[in-house]
Formats: sequence, structure tokens, C-alpha cells
Amino acid sequence: MATKKITFDPSAGVPVASNLTIYGGTDFSAIFTIVNTSDAAYPLYSDSADWTGSSQVQKGAGVAATTTPAGTFVVGVDTSAGKISLSMGSTDTSSLAQGRYLYNVLVSTGSSIYNMIDGNIRVYTGISSAP
Repeated sequence: MATKKITFDPSAGVPVASNLTIYGGTDFSAIFTIVNTSDAAYPLYSDSADWTGSSQVQKGAGVAATTTPAGTFVVGVDTSAGKISLSMGSTDTSSLAQGRYLYNVLVSTGSSIYNMIDGNIRVYTGISSAP
């Protein structure tokens, strides 16, 4: 499980880069602790709307790239702890071919949508089968 701390500044207008590694055929999870520019926990709560998230994995982006996602993460938003989690089960990771992928994490609250995190994912295929 990857655990990373990222600084989120919605006024910057750009996502935070964070690269990940997935080993095919195993359960994957990553937890991001979200802080503001003062290094304090970012308030992922609101009286008016819940925070939600979505994230997909894609082999490439660009002119000749396919836009069909190769996989989808389950995204959890823990508002009380200021954390966002990504997970993908072993069945889904085993369907990813070895190589480099791109991903991003979109979060929203109310009518605001932010591209919070993006980066590369290196996928390694498994050698052994599940016990």
C-alpha cells in the first residue's frame, strides 16, 4: 500500500503529480493525505455538499492514443481524516498489461470539480498465480 502526502491548492489550477506502481494480480491501494499550503489538513468537508471522487487508468494520451480506460479505481474520500484512497482488486490489476499508464483523480464538491492528482503508473505483471 502506498501512502503519500500531497499539498492541494485549488487556486493553483493544476493537479499534484504522484507516480504509482501496480503489481498485476495483487490488490492495489494508495492513500493520499491531503494538506493545504500551510501543511495543515485540508478540509474535505462542507456543510452544503459531500466530496466525491473518480479515477481511471489509461494506457496513453495524445493524438493516436485510445481514450478507453484500461481500469477504474475505487475512490474513497475520508472527510474526517482528510484522506483520499484509491483501490483496485486483484482481478482488475491482472487484466492490466505490463507497461506505463496514466491516471488522474477528479474530486468534486457541490458544483466544483478539481483535477487533484495525476501521474504515471508502472504496471508489472505477476509471475506466480494466486495461492
